[in-house]
Amino acid sequence: MNDTPANKPVVLVVDDEKNTREGLGRALRRDYDVVLAESAAAALKALDERPADVMLSDVRMPGEDGLALLRQVREKHPATVCILLTAYGTVETAVEAMKLGAQNFLTKPVNLDQLDLVLERALRARDLERENRDLKRRLDARYGLENIVGSSPAMERLFDVIRQAAPTQATVLIEGASGTGKELVAQAIHHLSPRAAGPFVAVHCAALSRELLESELFGHEKGAFTGAIAQRKGRFELASGGTLFLDEIGEIDASVQVKLLRVLETRQFERVGGTETLTADIRVVAATNRDLAAEVRAGRFREDLFYRLNVVDIRMPTLAERTGDIPMLCDRFVKEFAPQNGRSVSGIEPAAMAVLQAYPWPGNVRELRNTVEKMVVLSRGELLTVQDVPANIRDGAETAARVSPEPIPTESLAQAEKRKILAALEAAGGNRSRAADALGISRRTLHRKLAAWGVPGRNGRAEEEL
Repeated sequence: MNDTPANKPVVLVVDDEKNTREGLGRALRRDYDVVLAESAAAALKALDERPADVMLSDVRMPGEDGLALLRQVREKHPATVCILLTAYGTVETAVEAMKLGAQNFLTKPVNLDQLDLVLERALRARDLERENRDLKRRLDARYGLENIVGSSPAMERLFDVIRQAAPTQATVLIEGASGTGKELVAQAIHHLSPRAAGPFVAVHCAALSRELLESELFGHEKGAFTGAIAQRKGRFELASGGTLFLDEIGEIDASVQVKLLRVLETRQFERVGGTETLTADIRVVAATNRDLAAEVRAGRFREDLFYRLNVVDIRMPTLAERTGDIPMLCDRFVKEFAPQNGRSVSGIEPAAMAVLQAYPWPGNVRELRNTVEKMVVLSRGELLTVQDVPANIRDGAETAARVSPEPIPTESLAQAEKRKILAALEAAGGNRSRAADALGISRRTLHRKLAAWGVPGRNGRAEEEL
């Protein structure tokens, strides 16, 4: 088979009947790279040695039958499209095969024209699924959880809440200090939700007066006020089918709070100066750096609006609460800013990292990001040193170290990576394929890292690289 063109799809034919097996092989070899197997065991061995795009398997075979083989292939080789063949086709068998993940079910004797059509459609569907998966991975890299750096316990709890809340339609309230990444979380919720194909529209409420905010949210009709020379759609209309992100929701005026409450309750609103009632097909995600519960007690924020917004509550940890993530964040920022500024900086030396981890970071991740950018721009070598750390950060770290009763823990990137991988493996119940998928790495990479750490496999020994 070595002379077969590499661009041909690989089809594995599994049948205990030699004539059927070889006949299908001859019929398919013109368009496919064909591998033959006489049993389930031989098929699994062939797949371990060489992945197949499609597996055509008989159902009735000695030993393990086609359904048992299907279960194992779907678990060990999920990228392989599975099609079952049988001379004893029944509705029950077909339903069971589809439940187990078979792409199609054909009866013997096989109609070769039909088989060609089924294979063509199966491969086209596989390619489309792969393209969609790649697109989602690119979206996640830009907008999803991969863009929110951290592996500390506080961040793992945050990721769990995001994963649980994102697929729903629930309104989300994100609370946290400035610079903690509230808008990144809002974007992740949107892009990991069923509304991902719709728009993500952000409104920064604190930047607008009451009149301007009302017009921004609900739109206005021509002549509604001085300067309203034409009808204008508001953010509720522009976000239709998607997500509306209301940043600094705690800053809005009481009269706007009333109108916002009505939209959340009825999904209906009117433009400023208009009488037509419009429907809002949106999901609302709000954020604030205030303690809204305290604002309610003080009478500055409506209690009923607070409960409407607070269906799912996400609290952003401060950077001081997750100092173990600082090395990972710094690595991300160095890789971002070094090429932007024509610098050959590759990392930060341990002494400088210890200073950065000792500083309290009142400005949170935003302040750290700006600090690393400044350090890269003014760098003197390939590694950032203590001398590259701005003086105010060094002084703040020294003050914090004198006040703190215990030393600030430090964690290397390798330690953080190991902890995150082991946590994912535990969450997957020891299933390495699921853990690799959750981490966004290949199964081979996961095995290699676990083997290097001496983590035992299911056989009780550290597994060799696959």
